[in-house]
Amino acid sequence: MAEIRNYTVNFGPQHPAAHGVLRLILEMDGETVVRADPHIGLLHRATEKLAESKPFNQSIGYMDRLDYVSMMCNEHAYVMAIEKLMGIKPPKRAQYIRVMFAEVTRILNHLMWLGAHGLDIGAMTVFLYAFRERESLMDAYEAVSGARMHATYFRPGGVYRDLPEKMPQYKVSKFSNQKKVDELNENRQGSLLDYLWNFTESFPDRVDEYETLLTDNRIWKQRTVGVGVVSPERALQLGFSGPMLRGSGIEWDLRKKQPYEVYPELDFDIPVGSKGDCYDRYLVRIEEMRQSNRIIRQCIEWLRDNPGPVMLDNHKVTPPNRETMKNDMEALIHHFKLFTEGYCVPEGEVYVATEHPKGEFGIYLTSDGANKPYRLKIRAPGFAHLSAMNEMVKGHMLADVVAIIGTQDIVFGEIDR
Repeated sequence: MAEIRNYTVNFGPQHPAAHGVLRLILEMDGETVVRADPHIGLLHRATEKLAESKPFNQSIGYMDRLDYVSMMCNEHAYVMAIEKLMGIKPPKRAQYIRVMFAEVTRILNHLMWLGAHGLDIGAMTVFLYAFRERESLMDAYEAVSGARMHATYFRPGGVYRDLPEKMPQYKVSKFSNQKKVDELNENRQGSLLDYLWNFTESFPDRVDEYETLLTDNRIWKQRTVGVGVVSPERALQLGFSGPMLRGSGIEWDLRKKQPYEVYPELDFDIPVGSKGDCYDRYLVRIEEMRQSNRIIRQCIEWLRDNPGPVMLDNHKVTPPNRETMKNDMEALIHHFKLFTEGYCVPEGEVYVATEHPKGEFGIYLTSDGANKPYRLKIRAPGFAHLSAMNEMVKGHMLADVVAIIGTQDIVFGEIDR
């Protein structure tokens, strides 16, 4: 008989499936995992500490960089926390724009997850498919904020600016001739709303394509069915939220259970799984993309019919427009004060949670009446999920570790904060 002994192996942080900078120390009995010890802190950005040294409105950009595939959803919770402390409410149009972009962001997140998760466990093609649609939505981000990823578009009191009436156009270059450019610009002739409407028309068919590649694919099912099973009771005890909790069969979604912004006015369903394995969590996220598509369409219809302000008219909190600023001394002073020292927020503490693509993303904000937060604490959904890693992988094979990391949809910016 060959002598068998346990081995301790490093998984990551350089491993392509380690999703950034996860270091797992695995105790292996042959090919079976006996214990998994996740090490974090390799991407620590000190976001919570940095926010204490900056005026409230200057930390919005840091939020984008936490979970860098769900940019506007991170901003959403932070901005809502400031608004709650100040007792202000953004205009209705701004709320619809926020919800629409939160759902665009949810689709962006799930596409990234689907592509990466597929690639991790051997499905190459779906990665290319998912990135094709991400590109279209990135263009919507860029049209509205000027940046493809870190938008800093949500602001206390509303959003940075109204939706553009015209989409940017491709130009002829050495890479694309006139015929190619005309093809690319075909759906960019109207406003941003027309562009997004055009996207929502074709997106359900695209999701069908992903499902054709994966849902009944026997290799995909062999890699995900019965892997990383978490019972509903245990999922609650472990602090799961979002698709991880819904995959275990618990219908909990903050958009329905603790509604914020204009979610109560919208019609959508909460997908839930039954087995609590990787396959169910995959199905839940696929259906979430379809539901987000529905929400975006409802928002577009409302926004088309209801023009109006997208920022509060209170210039103690929101900057005056450029024209007023250049002609009015009072406005210039407001502008200068706002961008140098910001505004003082009343004393108090507040916790605001939103239904982030990965789960419950919470911002706990304490103010001592100054222009900077006294304390900022971020409740990152991925942190609770990663804490359950040992429990989820124990007894599985080494190859299943990759599938379980993928199903958790981990992004390290928000875990390490």
